[in-house]
Amino acid sequence: MEFCPTCGNLLQYEPAHGDRRARLFCPTCPYICAIGDQIKIKKRQHLSKKEIEPIFSGEDAMKFAPKTDATCPNCHCGKAYFRELQIRSADEPMTRFYMCCNENCKREWRED
Repeated sequence: MEFCPTCGNLLQYEPAHGDRRARLFCPTCPYICAIGDQIKIKKRQHLSKKEIEPIFSGEDAMKFAPKTDATCPNCHCGKAYFRELQIRSADEPMTRFYMCCNENCKREWRED
């Protein structure tokens, strides 16, 4: 990588064309640097895709959620699944969503 000595931007490569030799040029200012020898790529780095954490919705959203001590307003069970989401502006606290662990209840509620 080469940088423009005038403005500091990354120089771009322009291959030889006709009688003009290959050169590096700045995309923002008129700086041009002729290349005397042919450019050889010494090392190629293969890019790998970033691992993406799956997003679940509906019933699957709570299936993998952690449990906490929370009392269900419907059946008064002491355990609930929870997840937190930022649904308001960044300076407001996160909203916590709960789902009762009782198989017969499965009531959902939220705590702002």
